Amino acid sequence: MKKAFITGITGQDGSYLAEFLLDKGYQVFGLTRRTSTQNFARINQIVHNPNLKLISGDLIDQHSITFALKEIQPDEIYNLAAQSFVQASWEQPVLTGEFTGIGVTRVLEAMRLASPNAKFYQASSSEMFGKVQQVPQSEDTSFYPRSPYGVAKVYGHWITVNYRESYDMFAVSGILFNHESPRRGLEFVTRKIANGVARVKLGKQEHVELGNLDAKRDWGYAKDYVEAMWLMLQQDEPEDFVISTGETHSVREFLQLACKAAGLPDWEKVYKHNPLFDRPAEVDLLIGDPTKAKEKLGWKPSIDFEELVKIMVESEIAEESKS
Repeated sequence: MKKAFITGITGQDGSYLAEFLLDKGYQVFGLTRRTSTQNFARINQIVHNPNLKLISGDLIDQHSITFALKEIQPDEIYNLAAQSFVQASWEQPVLTGEFTGIGVTRVLEAMRLASPNAKFYQASSSEMFGKVQQVPQSEDTSFYPRSPYGVAKVYGHWITVNYRESYDMFAVSGILFNHESPRRGLEFVTRKIANGVARVKLGKQEHVELGNLDAKRDWGYAKDYVEAMWLMLQQDEPEDFVISTGETHSVREFLQLACKAAGLPDWEKVYKHNPLFDRPAEVDLLIGDPTKAKEKLGWKPSIDFEELVKIMVESEIAEESKS
């Protein structure tokens, strides 16, 4: 039985990845921070699986990671933990750097010392491209991050490359473009729109307050993207990959399709601008080129943008209808 170690297992990607690996017969170990109130909502359906074990530790505590890897001796390590909300990275830039940047080094160093034969996956991000230097963005596109989060992710990306080349470790980065699901945090614009539209539909609120509607992103489905992570670690040689749909859509389009899915005929009556949600520095046109992933990994998205929006809105309507 293969063993996988996941940081950030209670997040969107971590929960989907854990389910995916358990279905493939893995023994899964998830690193969780000890807090007074644990939030296991995303892994409730698997938390009692005998092949899942939760380990207490923290990305800012080197010893806890090293000790965990020494004890487990995993075949695969997936580093998904981070302060991952871009807006919050301006409010907490040092914390973001500590978790999202330096935290990667701690996991790599723990692997080097305690489990050097494992394969390592780093969750890189399209936010590293920021002020884009070419369209679409591929594995060879230069980085120009436009937020503390993006800067921290660039550090995490390059330290992964550095450990791979310096210590001959199997360490790869997946440069994942935006990927969404009903498990997205409510602070993210896609889930915020889906939830807000559902609440408007049910008469619980009048508007959905949003920032810049013209911002465009390459949005995919999180369940598809965790499969790409796994595929990267099944390769013979470590390589980095862009994972994306190759399409771009605006926040406005997301809102329009969400209203359509909810049966709300006039999206403009639903929308209300709130300048508090405008970013200090907006990224440009983010659209990925997934050619390498399609050719080398055999990976491609399973659902399109409109279906993704529909899945999220229907999930929110179902949940909001319970209360």
